[in-house]
Formats: sequence, C-alpha cells, structure tokens
Amino acid sequence: MHGGLLQSLKKMKMPHTLVVVEGLVLLVLVLSWLIPSGEFTRIAVNGRMVPDPATYHVLAPKIYVSASMLLLAPIRGFLDGGLLIAFLLVIGGAFNVLNETGAVEFGIKKLTKAISVRPTLEFLLIPVLMVVFSLAGSIFGMAEELIPFVIIFIPLARSLGYDSIVGVCIPFLGAAAGFAAAFFNPFTVGVAQKLAGLPVNSGLGYRVFSWFIGTAVVTAYVMVYARRIKKDPTRSPVYELDKARGPVDRNPEAVEAWTFRHLLVLLIFAGSLVLLVYGIMARNWDMDAMAAMFLGMGIVLGLASGMGGSRIAQSFVAGAKDMVGVVFIVACARALLVIAQDARILDTMLFHSKNLMSVLPRPVIPQTMFLIQAVINFFIHSGTAQAALTMPIMAPLADLVGITRQTAVFAFQLCEFVNPILPTSAVTMGVLGAAKIPWEKWAGWFLPLLGIVLVMGFLLLVPPVLFHWGPF
Repeated sequence: MHGGLLQSLKKMKMPHTLVVVEGLVLLVLVLSWLIPSGEFTRIAVNGRMVPDPATYHVLAPKIYVSASMLLLAPIRGFLDGGLLIAFLLVIGGAFNVLNETGAVEFGIKKLTKAISVRPTLEFLLIPVLMVVFSLAGSIFGMAEELIPFVIIFIPLARSLGYDSIVGVCIPFLGAAAGFAAAFFNPFTVGVAQKLAGLPVNSGLGYRVFSWFIGTAVVTAYVMVYARRIKKDPTRSPVYELDKARGPVDRNPEAVEAWTFRHLLVLLIFAGSLVLLVYGIMARNWDMDAMAAMFLGMGIVLGLASGMGGSRIAQSFVAGAKDMVGVVFIVACARALLVIAQDARILDTMLFHSKNLMSVLPRPVIPQTMFLIQAVINFFIHSGTAQAALTMPIMAPLADLVGITRQTAVFAFQLCEFVNPILPTSAVTMGVLGAAKIPWEKWAGWFLPLLGIVLVMGFLLLVPPVLFHWGPF
C-alpha cells in the first residue's frame, strides 16, 4: 500500500502553477458573488493600520464585481506589485550573470578537491559542503541552479564509498535546508515580509538561529546515513542502481588552478553580501535599494569576469527571462487580492478564519498555519508565488488571532522543508532526473527525515509565540 501511494503520487500530473492560480482567481470571483461584504475598522498600531477584532460589520448594499475582472484583475496585479516584480526581475538577471562567470562552480570544485584528497579531512566533506549550499539557499535562494552540481557530486560521493543519495543530498538538501530556514532569501523572506508590511529582513537574530538548527539537523541526518552506507553499501536503497552505473574513479580529476578573475569575482560577490547586510541593518534598505545593489553587483561581476557589455546584457536578460513565469504568477496572486478588496469580502473571510482559529490554543496557531502552508506548497511550489498568494490573508489574520506577522511569515517559510519530497516540484524532479534516481526510492528514503523536519518546524514556532516575536 505504501509503494502504491508513492507510485500514484509520482504519476500525478499537476497543471501549471499559473493555471492553478488563475483557477483560484475564478474561485474568488465566484465567492465575491456569494459572500456578504464586510469590514473591520482599522486602528493604528505601531504606525500601521490593523483590523480591530471587535469591530467587524456587514456592509450593504453589496459591491458587485463583474466577470470582466478575470482579465482586468491580473493587469491591476502587475501595477499593484510593480516594485516586487521589478525586484524579482533584477534578482534573476544579476544571479544569472554570477552563474555565467563560473566562479561559484569553480570555487566549490576546488573546495571539494581540497577536502577529498586529504583522508584526514574526509569527515568534513559533507558538513562543509552542505553548509556552503545552505548559505546559498538562504542568501540568494539557490534552487534550480543546484541541479548541475548533482552530476558533479554523485561520482565524488561514490568514489569516497558513499552512494548516489549522498551525492544528491550534499547540494540538494543543503540548499533546501538553507532555503526553508533562510535569514535573507529574497524570494521567500524578502517577498513575504514586504507583503506583510514588515521591514524587509527584520527578525534576523532568530532566523539565523533557526538556520543553524535547520542546517545542523539535515546535515546530521545525511552524515549518519552516509556512515551507515560506507560500512554496509547493501543497505542503500539505490545499491542496485549504483552497481548498474559501473565502477567509479577513486581519484577525483584535477581542477585547474585559481585565476585572478575567479578570485576577483568571488571577492566582489562576498563584498556585495557584506554591503547588503550593512544596507539592511544600518540603512533600513527596502526592496528598491536592494534591487539597485543587485543590479550594480551583476554589472560589476560581469565586467570583473571579462564578459563584456553585450554578454553581460544577454546573460542578465536571460536570467530575468527565467523569472517571467514567477512574475505572472505574482500578478495573478495579487489579482486575488484585487477582487477580494473590490468586493469587500476579504475582511469577511478574515472574520470567519479568525473564529475558526480562535478555538485553538494560541501556541498552536502558528503550527496550524505551517500545516496549511505545507498543503498549499504541494500545489504551488514556488516560494515567491505562495508568498504572494497567502501573505495578504495570513498577515492580517495573525493580527486578529494574537500572533505577530513575523511569526506568520516564519510559518510560511518553514513549509519549504516539505519541497524535497514533492513530485509536483520542478526542482525535485529535475534533481532526481539528473541523478537517475526514481522518485519512489527517494521518497521512501526521505520520509523519516520529513517527519523530523516537521517536528523541528513545530518546535521552532513555539518561541515566537511565547516571546511575541516582533516587529508587529
């Protein structure tokens, strides 16, 4: 039965995320004709207008929203989310320029080679590299970019006596842990905080703590598994698959020497991250300032690598082009809010959601939000799209049920720990395709870890409630 469920999930064909979101736009339009209009009175709290839980009242007459809003609302969503959309396009372009320089891939290869040729340092291979990928996931949302690294690390892991799953885990679960427990990720934390009306990248202290915990838990799990497989390779769920791959070279190929341009690019990138932290902490940078910094970083990195103006432009446009799908999803997600606001049903939905949530003890409300976000993540696995879809409701709902908006954002981002098992995730299936590992074997291996990270997520959501984690 367990295997049958895994096979059924693997065969499930999900429609494009844009289709799912536009279907939700249609659903909200229909609901706007059925749900009574209503609103809360807004009051000023900490300089922000928030709904007063005791002031909900039904409005009459009801404002009618026509079917033409199906087409008009996404256009208004583009206008409403202009800064966010510009930020996403610039981020996509800048990091594609970074990838085109080849410096990051080269640096990881050098690090891998340095560790692997020294047997006394072999025990550091998994934790050091997973921390590197976790930082990449946390700082700039590494996702699809990690797929080529899977091809590099599988033969390396096998040459050291591990299996293909360990080779997948080093880049994939390393980046996934950092992505979910991120402290800077502009695609999840930055977008969600912006939509929740929070200072971008606020709450840094507890997020850094959570990143350490999340990365340590996932890394420790992989290390325990790797040690077990090295002692007895037949315990690997991909033992037969690895045998079919043939023997591996126990001497990793040499990597060319460092070049001045590689060092310069990596130094500029590191300096850009320091500047980003300074801007956020000391200058209270918002998305416009951060986007400008990333734009400048992309240009300088390209010049430092010797790419030339035309190639930088082509690379930047290609990276921005990769974000177009996400941009359309964000616009359609904002369309949901446009329709709900025009029909004045958003507060009605918040009122009834508050009543349902209010029967729960306050410390478990964030866990409930976490589980709801995890279910939504199965259908909408883009963190940016999910933030655009859910935070306009979850943020004011947090006000009404007595938890901070910061906690609601944290519950949203932690749901990304579920992503590595989702057959609907393009990144997950891309990684497994590159590794030539069947999804059902990976899912069977990952399920115990999924249970661990879910419990970890529940526990990490307790202190924010007890200490009323702010701001707001």
